[in-house]
Amino acid sequence: MIKVLLVDDHDLVRTGIKRILEGTSDITVLGEADSGEEAVRFVRREPPDVVLMDVRMPGMGGLEATRKIRLIDERIQVIALTMLQEQPFPARLHEAGALGYLTKGCDANELLNAIRTVHQGRPYLDREVAQAIVLADLNGRNKGPFDGLSNREMQVMLMITQGIGNQEIADTLCLSPKTISTYRHRLFEKLDVHNDVELTHLAIRHGLSGDPTEQ
Repeated sequence: MIKVLLVDDHDLVRTGIKRILEGTSDITVLGEADSGEEAVRFVRREPPDVVLMDVRMPGMGGLEATRKIRLIDERIQVIALTMLQEQPFPARLHEAGALGYLTKGCDANELLNAIRTVHQGRPYLDREVAQAIVLADLNGRNKGPFDGLSNREMQVMLMITQGIGNQEIADTLCLSPKTISTYRHRLFEKLDVHNDVELTHLAIRHGLSGDPTEQ
């Protein structure tokens, strides 16, 4: 039996996925979490076989949660489940330790196939994501502005675009507020923006952040 942890900040999404998984004979829902922080705490208590991880959540978010979970137990496989289809997220999540990547537009059969595949230790990439990556390579598309960021810079950037302040980011990532301020200024320089608002608009244009009014 494959034990799955569902991680998403929307109860409706978790409920829908849970109903799909409950219709199988070889997969069971071990538990649910509505944040990256809660997911990490759950994994420490009761390790699942597979984590279905939403990428964009308040607080730590799926990228950092994936990294922490894999550090806790590398036998746990993570599937990123998100609306984000373009780079740099598939590559970033792979670097963080995720073995699968699905968009929320996938059908039930693909979801089940992905869980069974990564449980066997094999990678799984959503067809739409794979196609987008291949086409981008074939077309010689220029890299996006976020491709030059480190994983930590990417994590800080995502939290800034959620409107999270320096102190809370520092507490979540176990860093000092001064270090977060350094990251913030470094992001502004690398991305050629001057404040948090410009940074958020840039992230929204490239599909890496949602409109704060929709949260």
